[in-house]
Amino acid sequence: MQPVLEVNNLSVQYGKVQALQVGRIEVRQSQIVTVIGRNGAGKSTLLKAIMGLMGSEGELRYMGAFLADVSVEERVREGLCLVPERLELFGNMSVEDNLILGGYLLYLRDTKAALAELDQIYRQFPRLRERRMQHASTLSGGERQMLGLGRALMAKPKLLMLDEPSLGLAPLIVREIFLKIGELRDQGVSVLLIEQNAKAALELADYAYVLETGTVTLQGEAGALAQDRRVAETYLGVNAARTR
Repeated sequence: MQPVLEVNNLSVQYGKVQALQVGRIEVRQSQIVTVIGRNGAGKSTLLKAIMGLMGSEGELRYMGAFLADVSVEERVREGLCLVPERLELFGNMSVEDNLILGGYLLYLRDTKAALAELDQIYRQFPRLRERRMQHASTLSGGERQMLGLGRALMAKPKLLMLDEPSLGLAPLIVREIFLKIGELRDQGVSVLLIEQNAKAALELADYAYVLETGTVTLQGEAGALAQDRRVAETYLGVNAARTR
């Protein structure tokens, strides 16, 4: 089966500094792929380059088509969506208005379909229905993350890219958010997950990449990678003696 996303020899520079040099990353249908790494490893840069938010060199393919000359808006229209670390919600607007804005292209084409999608989001995230008339600025951290996910889902993505969805959240809320992400995979949505919480990411994902100083240094099935001594020591806080 053709990958939903293919990244080949992707290079990003900040001035004369090489920020990213990735040989190959791919995401397949109904698969959760995670990229783990320390702060400054280039994880967010990777997502921004894929989304077209920053210049890059190399080959990006989405659903088999090259992305080089495709605008950000067209990428969204074709089902490629990013939930950034800074959610960029409209705090002075209601939860429902934020969701409708997420599906504005669908709303323009087919209002009835957009409202049906909104109802589906409320079924997935009942708390958002309860708070639909509240301003987004009044939500808790977990609720804001749910709203960010729901807003992206309103665009009916084929590939959902998530940048640090667990950041700043309590462990119980992290489990709830990750459970929702797993449900999206079951519904056929492919997910590219950027995470510092390596333990939670590797437990959820099907496949994983380790990014260090802009380069992929390890990759493999997520469960197997979690048992790798280097990953266990560096990212999971496990003593080397326990992994031998």
